[in-house]
Amino acid sequence: MTPPFDTSHVRRAFGRAAATYAEHAVLQREVEDRLLERLDYVSDAPLRVLDIGSGPGRASGLMRKRWKSAQVIATDLALPMLGQAKRQGGWFKPLPRVCADARALPFADASIDVLFSSLCIQWIDDLPALFDEFRRVLKPRGFLALSTFGPLTLHELRAAWGEVDRRPHVSQFADIQRVGDALLMAGFRDPVLDGEDFTLTYPDASALMRDLKAIGATNADPARARGLATKDRLAAVARAYEPFRRDGVLPATYEVIYAHAWGPEPGQPRRARGGDIATFPADQIKVRKKT
Repeated sequence: MTPPFDTSHVRRAFGRAAATYAEHAVLQREVEDRLLERLDYVSDAPLRVLDIGSGPGRASGLMRKRWKSAQVIATDLALPMLGQAKRQGGWFKPLPRVCADARALPFADASIDVLFSSLCIQWIDDLPALFDEFRRVLKPRGFLALSTFGPLTLHELRAAWGEVDRRPHVSQFADIQRVGDALLMAGFRDPVLDGEDFTLTYPDASALMRDLKAIGATNADPARARGLATKDRLAAVARAYEPFRRDGVLPATYEVIYAHAWGPEPGQPRRARGGDIATFPADQIKVRKKT
C-alpha cells in the first residue's frame, strides 16, 4: 500500500521549483516526449485537451501545435508553475491555465476529449479515486495518456538513507499492477501499460539531491523528518551511496510506467464503495407514458 502524500508539501515544493524546473527536468522532457507519441492513437482531432500536472506547460504547447483548433488547458497544483506556463501562449491566443487539484477537477462531466498527464500522478496515493475523477471529465471513448514513476525509482538513494536512519526520505510510488488495477476499477477500456528504466548519473550524492530539489521532487511522506538534514547526516548518506558507484559516477534509477486507455461507453458501470454505479445520457433513458 502506497503511503499518503502531504499535498501541501507537494504544492509548496513545486511552487518553489517553478523557476528552475525547466533547466533541470531532463528526464521529465524525455518521458514527456515518449508519452506524446501515444497521441498518435487519437484518430479524430479533439475539441478540448486537458494537461494535468502541466508544470511549465511544455507538453501543453506541443499539443497546441499538434491540434491547432483544439482548446488545450494546462492544469497544475502549483500556481507558480502556471506562471511559467504562460510563456507557451501568446497575446493573441493565450494558453488557458487552471490551478486545481487533480482529484477535484473544476470541469464539467464528459467535457474533455483527450486527458494527458506526464509524471504527475505519482504524488497522489488514492489512484482509484483519481481515475474515477479522470473518467468523470473524459468523454465516452475519449483518450487518456499518462506516465508515472514506479517503486524502483531512486532505490539507490533510498538504500543509502536506510543506512543512516529508518525515517522515510524517498517517496514510495505505486507499481504497474496497482496502476492497471485502478484504471480497470474506474471502468477505462482497453488499458495498455508498459514501463522502462532510466539511469541518470551524478558525480556525487549531493549533486543528485540538488537536482531533485531544483525540480521540486522532494520527499512528500507525512512521516518524513522535518527540518534540514545536518552536514554529518548528509555526509553519512554520501558514504552509504558510494558502493553504487560505477565507472566513476553514481547512478540514479528511475522506473517509469506508461499507460493509455479509452473512456468507457455511456452506461458502463464503475466500481465504488457499496457497489457499482452506472450512468446514462438523459437522451438514452426511455420513458414509458401512461395511457
